[in-house]
Amino acid sequence: MKLRFCGAAGTTTGSQHLLEVNGKRILLDCGLYQGSRKHAYDVNCCFPYFEPSSIDAVILSHAHIDHSGNLPNLSRKGFTGNIYSTDGTRDLCQIMLADSAHIQQGDIEWLNKHRLREGLPPVEPLYSQQDAEHCLRQFVTVSYDRPMYVCDGVKVTFIDAGHILGSAQVLLEIEDKADGRRKRFLFSGDVGRGGNEVLRDPVPVPDVDFVLMESTYGGREHEAPPGESEYFARLIHEALERGGKILIPAFAVERTQQILFMLHELFTDGRIPDMPVYVDSPLAVSATEIYRLHPECFNETVYETLFEKQNPFGFENLTLVRSVKGSMELNEIDGRAIIIAASGMCEAGRILHHLKNNIGDPRTTVLFVGYCADHTLGRRIRDGEKEVPILGSRYRVRAKIEAVDSFSGHADHSELLDWFARTGGPKEKVWLVHGEPDHAEALREALAARHSGTVEVARLGETVDF
Repeated sequence: MKLRFCGAAGTTTGSQHLLEVNGKRILLDCGLYQGSRKHAYDVNCCFPYFEPSSIDAVILSHAHIDHSGNLPNLSRKGFTGNIYSTDGTRDLCQIMLADSAHIQQGDIEWLNKHRLREGLPPVEPLYSQQDAEHCLRQFVTVSYDRPMYVCDGVKVTFIDAGHILGSAQVLLEIEDKADGRRKRFLFSGDVGRGGNEVLRDPVPVPDVDFVLMESTYGGREHEAPPGESEYFARLIHEALERGGKILIPAFAVERTQQILFMLHELFTDGRIPDMPVYVDSPLAVSATEIYRLHPECFNETVYETLFEKQNPFGFENLTLVRSVKGSMELNEIDGRAIIIAASGMCEAGRILHHLKNNIGDPRTTVLFVGYCADHTLGRRIRDGEKEVPILGSRYRVRAKIEAVDSFSGHADHSELLDWFARTGGPKEKVWLVHGEPDHAEALREALAARHSGTVEVARLGETVDF
């Protein structure tokens, strides 16, 4: 049995891991590498470590684009097998892959302008919205904890990872004909923190022999525990005293739904006064509707709320905005309102227009609820720059800037160690992926100090036998 690291080795995006067993080739995830437009296109356009038509099956851990986003390209280039996922993951992919295709169209127009200046021929997008729709026809959905054979001698079970809706740890029970052994191989996917406002905690997996483990937050700790509703409520009260809008840049999937559920509770309990709330993101609106369809993913509190005939992601003063006209009308609001809009890092989406129109107003509060990568507009605002570029012009930052770190969907260093400790079995070999080199190495050192098995940081293109 062989495992080859075809992506998310030495970095945190582009998750692709190729397992070869019993003459079959199984691809774990097929994500997009995310970086500068040109470099990302060069990485994503081809599959240098395998021929797409040679893949027998894909097993998808969750719907985030760095794990699912290159599936339409894989199918376009010749993959015809099944894509196994949970029901929630498939439903989110339906909207997220189409949205990814739309974003790529804009990126390719930018890239081709630069190629034209350099005398280079134009390139095409990785895939179209039609390609994304065709890819969805290959999905085979499997509920949590329901084993299913995916090929000869290989059985998959999806186990809740508590990261986003439908996210799963991938347990493969393998009868390896090469050496006659029965092996239990666990791919962590992305591990949730536990204590999530909406989702269940990650479920421990017993009797594991081999582990392919993410290391995103190796060596790093979150500043606040999950579920810090009191701190969030205090920031809302302080913002209301300034009398202006509260702008919340938020990822359309998972973060927006967490915020809506927390606001629902705060309004219901009377901990914050009633005010209009707007979700201004077509993708977030669609994702929120999908969340309501999957009670199997919810923690006990949200599950009970759902069956009390309440909408845990809605309330009387909430407006979901899809149209461009509706979005533009939000600029006419003069007074207190909460506007939640993508993207969370302020690199694209409708949040840019709200920042353009409000960041110079000292009554405005910009409340960040997620991580912002280096060099993004969100990071520049969070770091306190006094003037920032938005949509081609520069704007003075007079708004109050706040941040809440408790909403992260990724387990931090201590939480990853706890997840590993609760994973049962000998765990003979452990490979770390989905982490920048320093963070993966920090986690490797911590695991090696606690664990007698082999712990290695995966290298891109490397093949290991086990």
